[in-house]
Amino acid sequence: MRKSLAIFLVQLFGVFLVSQANHVLAGLHIHFFVGGLVILYSALVLPFRAGLAASFATGCVCDAYAPIPFGTHALLFAVAHTIVFHLRDRLPRDDTAGRVIIALLTNLGLFLALSFILIGRAPDPSSAWLRLVADLIASQAFLALIGPWFFALQEHTIEVIRPITGWR
Repeated sequence: MRKSLAIFLVQLFGVFLVSQANHVLAGLHIHFFVGGLVILYSALVLPFRAGLAASFATGCVCDAYAPIPFGTHALLFAVAHTIVFHLRDRLPRDDTAGRVIIALLTNLGLFLALSFILIGRAPDPSSAWLRLVADLIASQAFLALIGPWFFALQEHTIEVIRPITGWR
């Protein structure tokens, strides 16, 4: 439980920082989505249940402030966590570059799934795709830029709480 809570708090901090960046960039009509980055560490490092709890809780927080049906992010984050968790033995999870590439691919999948789920709610779905492509490019570039920092933050958080939790 402590592992889930610690990683959830770091994920929550990441979501908060991205929401602040989105707020600053709202005038430029740019929106960052980094769901793949937020859930990746818990899927690659934590045991399944602890990581799934953290990813699901982070999805619920994202659902709370997004104008979409509640549970959409939570469900997508849980599915992405499960897929990455089951593939993690075949993925390069120890080096930062590998983690960033996995985060980019996961983010792409989550972004596309969320876009296909919600495109019908747009007033003119055919014109929304150009905006979605622009947001995807901006999100992927932003993720590649902050990914190494965010992974380091999570690693250092684990090092700080390791004596408290008895985590190996």
